[in-house]
Amino acid sequence: MTTQLITPTQSAYAYPLLIKHLLNTPLIYSPDQEIVYRDCFRYDYKTLGKRIKQLASMLKAQGVKPGDTIAVMDWDSHRYLECFFAVPMMGAVLHTVNIRLTSEQLIYTINHAEDDIILVNEEFLPLLESVKDRFETVKKVIVLSDKGAIPASSIEFSGEYEALVSDAVPEYTFPDFDENTMATTFYTTGTTGLPKGVFFSHRQIVLHTYGVMAGLTAYKSQANISSADVYMPMTPMFHVHAWGMPYLMTLLGAKQVYPGRYEPETLLKLIVGEQVTYSHCVPTIMNMLITSPSIKDVDLKGWKVIIGGSALSKGLCKEALGHGINLFTGYGMSETCPILTLSNLKPHMLEWGEDEQVEIRCKTGLPIPEVQLEVVDVEGNPVAHDGQTPGEVVTRTPWLTQGYVKSGEQSEELWKDGWLHTGDIGVIDQEGYLRITDRLKDVIKTGGEWISSLELEDIISQHEAVNEVAVVGITDEKWGERPMAMVVLKEEFQGKISEKDIQEFCMTFVEKGQIPKYGVPGKIVLDAVIPKTSVGKISKKDIRGTYGENLN
Repeated sequence: MTTQLITPTQSAYAYPLLIKHLLNTPLIYSPDQEIVYRDCFRYDYKTLGKRIKQLASMLKAQGVKPGDTIAVMDWDSHRYLECFFAVPMMGAVLHTVNIRLTSEQLIYTINHAEDDIILVNEEFLPLLESVKDRFETVKKVIVLSDKGAIPASSIEFSGEYEALVSDAVPEYTFPDFDENTMATTFYTTGTTGLPKGVFFSHRQIVLHTYGVMAGLTAYKSQANISSADVYMPMTPMFHVHAWGMPYLMTLLGAKQVYPGRYEPETLLKLIVGEQVTYSHCVPTIMNMLITSPSIKDVDLKGWKVIIGGSALSKGLCKEALGHGINLFTGYGMSETCPILTLSNLKPHMLEWGEDEQVEIRCKTGLPIPEVQLEVVDVEGNPVAHDGQTPGEVVTRTPWLTQGYVKSGEQSEELWKDGWLHTGDIGVIDQEGYLRITDRLKDVIKTGGEWISSLELEDIISQHEAVNEVAVVGITDEKWGERPMAMVVLKEEFQGKISEKDIQEFCMTFVEKGQIPKYGVPGKIVLDAVIPKTSVGKISKKDIRGTYGENLN
């Protein structure tokens, strides 16, 4: 095909999509808006702009050059927000380190990413000290302290963050460079093997920011946000850039509140005291807040929260709505920057009753602008959008990681046939909503038939006594696999509910024709502690490892 290419004027400027340009608008529109870190720091956007320049000046004085990699180990803070901008704006790479990794995983990611400098919160020093003798590329370590002091440590520090930034020159000219320059990297922990590194360019982060902005602001729905919202993340900033939301909320010039360590009482206090209206988190964090005794004294009406990372059950959704929380689902992966879909209600659904809306709020959602998403069969052919025919979810957008760091074979597997393969099984209905029915590795095959662990979790979550549930397939001599459920009961029901009660509740869905009889869990473990991953998701790998024996 022959197309007509534009020949630019010789003196025309090719404007690159760079993270630094996301700061232009808020510094004009909202220079006096606040950024808050717990009860420790409070400053305006003018100060944010100044401190970003000071941080860049400080890092340059420490020897940082374009192409170097700067690792950050911190709680959600104003410091992290400054790093989100200053490091990539210098042409360096920001490595957001998962602070919940094991020591072996940590040193692997530090060396694999070839970190040059590490900025570390003093609370994580014991972890870093345990691996410091195995650094391969690290040249300097800078400590982050809310107290502004350098703690005793076996690590030799180049200084304390706040002191170094405060003393730095507040002038720095951020250069132009190719928009495809790597901006960030981080590591995703899979079910097997070592963590895999993903990476994103300036262009991808800028386009993701605008795509998410369109998805959350341009369409009439229950979920609209604007510059008038007060934002507080409850997803770690090391996890896929806190879903990219700090970039978006900075672009909008909204008030931002960073809570540090996630503690229920602190989160609720900040929500009320700072009048937070918009957040995002995994289901376990929302469940932690809803079950906190402190919630009884808090008015949460008008608080919009996106749930991601794991499926939003109808039970949790109804509990949250009962507290006035405007809860809905978002979907994506570490490899997708991350947001692909949002469960926005279409205008004709806004007048629906709660039960009808819950059905939509708990779906995986509609693709946001610039996301091409399909469900395909084993041969890669799209299946019918009838809400019934399942297949693997594959996607294309401008902001997908182009591969795994130093891992060509895994990268090719991720990008088979030119589509990014999510490893999720789902269906798309006639309204265009995606619903993830399971992970490929979590589907339960019993008696030759497939059962969705997510569907069983959703059903069990609706029992009035259930606080949290996880379902996995366990080896069974007769059936190949059978479902097993781990159930955490609400405090007032503990000791009053039996395994049989849960099974009988599941049978009511068998009678309605929603699940087959063999979908009722053959084993139910009550009030066990459900293991979680480093980012708060249910760890089905660990459950299978513990309960992998036969049910018979």
